[in-house]
Amino acid sequence: MRDEDELKYPGPAGESGPVLHTTTTRVPNGLQPGQLVVSRNRKWNGKAHWVVPGRYLGEDQHGWWIFQGTNEFCSGPGAAFYTRSDAVLLVPRQGDWVATFYDATHPGGVRVYIDLAVGHEWTHIRPAVTEFHVIDMDLDVIRTSDRGVFIDDQDEFAEHSVSMRYPRRLIEDIQAAADGLYHAVKAQDAPFDGTDVEWFTKGRI
Repeated sequence: MRDEDELKYPGPAGESGPVLHTTTTRVPNGLQPGQLVVSRNRKWNGKAHWVVPGRYLGEDQHGWWIFQGTNEFCSGPGAAFYTRSDAVLLVPRQGDWVATFYDATHPGGVRVYIDLAVGHEWTHIRPAVTEFHVIDMDLDVIRTSDRGVFIDDQDEFAEHSVSMRYPRRLIEDIQAAADGLYHAVKAQDAPFDGTDVEWFTKGRI
């Protein structure tokens, strides 16, 4: 975790147990297209959340793109499923979020699903295998074909703010980030302007 994040978000580091790998950074090192990237989410209290495998595609000015194809096995506490559509995950160069893009084949009509998140870290596991870790902060900014753009899980965020003792600055920053992303998605500002289309194409080659 970056030094400024350690000051901004005290508490979560180390709560999930000892550090098993030491090569962690917000910027990935040595990633090559086609390599396996496993995305691992956890909550602020250290408990595991979702684990999603994917294949690294490349980077652009927005960040790093990962293809998560149909029929991949995803798991979380008390849940597991095989994906029913393709997706591309964008890990941004900065900001408290990650974004998953879907196309028209998504069974629920989701097009953009942004997880508000902190503590972005890439961990090199072994040759051609990397894990991406992030702390999920409950709030989501979602765009669907029928509902448009909305902010989800505000009740969960309010509950966890108390039960997991989120720092006041963290609460304020996540709320502000969610509001900003809501407006960016609604206005179709980059990278929510169709930038994902070319990455879907690359992922399906």
